[in-house]
Amino acid sequence: MNRIIKIGMDVHSTNYTLCAMEPTIGAEERIFGEVQVAPDYKEIIGFITSLKKKLGLNNDYSIECGYEAGCLGYTLYHQLTAAGIKCVILAPTTMLTQQGKRVKTDKRDAYLIAQCLCYGGYHPVYIPTGKDDSVKEYLRMRDDHKIALKKLKQQINAFVLRHGYQYVGTKWTIRHITWLKKLQLDPIYRETLNEYMASYDEQEAKVERFDKRIEEIASEACYKDNVKKLGCLLGMRTHTALSLIVETGDFARFAKGNIYGAFLGMAPGEHSSSTNLNRLSISKAGNSHLRRLLVEASKGLCKGVVGYKSKELRSRQKGQPTEVIAYADKANIRLRSKYYKMIRHGKKKNVAVAAVARELACFVWGMMTGNIHPASTAGSSAPAVSQG
Repeated sequence: MNRIIKIGMDVHSTNYTLCAMEPTIGAEERIFGEVQVAPDYKEIIGFITSLKKKLGLNNDYSIECGYEAGCLGYTLYHQLTAAGIKCVILAPTTMLTQQGKRVKTDKRDAYLIAQCLCYGGYHPVYIPTGKDDSVKEYLRMRDDHKIALKKLKQQINAFVLRHGYQYVGTKWTIRHITWLKKLQLDPIYRETLNEYMASYDEQEAKVERFDKRIEEIASEACYKDNVKKLGCLLGMRTHTALSLIVETGDFARFAKGNIYGAFLGMAPGEHSSSTNLNRLSISKAGNSHLRRLLVEASKGLCKGVVGYKSKELRSRQKGQPTEVIAYADKANIRLRSKYYKMIRHGKKKNVAVAAVARELACFVWGMMTGNIHPASTAGSSAPAVSQG
């Protein structure tokens, strides 16, 4: 019989803690080694080599390593895989952990990861292609600059307010920026605001340059068709569509749209017992970046008249197959109607937007897997969406 050795790894930038275990049924777990090593994949290979000698393992065995998703990203996975060692990355929110009060140490964490590997108490993280991962990093870099720009705007608004000036009207228009540059301030105050405005102009130019580059990437053959399909949905601009594509990877790995929504942490939680029903907010257990983008898209989607199609939306839909446009129109009407219906029934705005975002995720899944026909199994798109 083939022997299986699982190695749980608690990894940090400063050290790796390893725990080698063999799964057993109806007996005590067999731990073959626990060690802390330097943060280098070669140390893991050395540990595996010494383990083989210690146990006298031949070819009738398999070794699998695993670590929790975190600061190292996919680097360690790729290094071990290139060395011929099977490796998985565990999604933290899916791992089975001990209940009640627990002691947390690196050694204990490595042991718990090894347990999850042995008995299947986890879901593996999807490993993107090198191309998708590089595009994802570029998109997230752009978002970091956008956040920095937002903070800079807040700092400028706070500065002028502290000195007795308050702009009446829509901020960060050409008129508002002109007003800021013409404010009569004392010399040092004026110099301070000038430095703020120089940083603002620089950051704004950077974000604009990044957006142009993202448009270029989205027009590449491997992304173009899918980006244009998602663009038929309200609130789904190029940046959001491309982010969903590269960070999700293979949409077909989700059996239904509501499962994809749960993967993004948009499924509602529940804490019920006996006859007591207690519904909770969304789990927020999945990809926080995609979840935020979908919520932002839903905020834009939830404005306007049900059934109305702007010139911009018509332009994005131009040239797409009839069935794709019909599916997108059905989604746009349904989601807007749902938002207004929830608001009329007294739901808070944020709750309604989150519900719309979850259902938008279902429609995205349908679009990307081709389940856009009412008679098809997953379109079941309609039932799957309503369940989501």
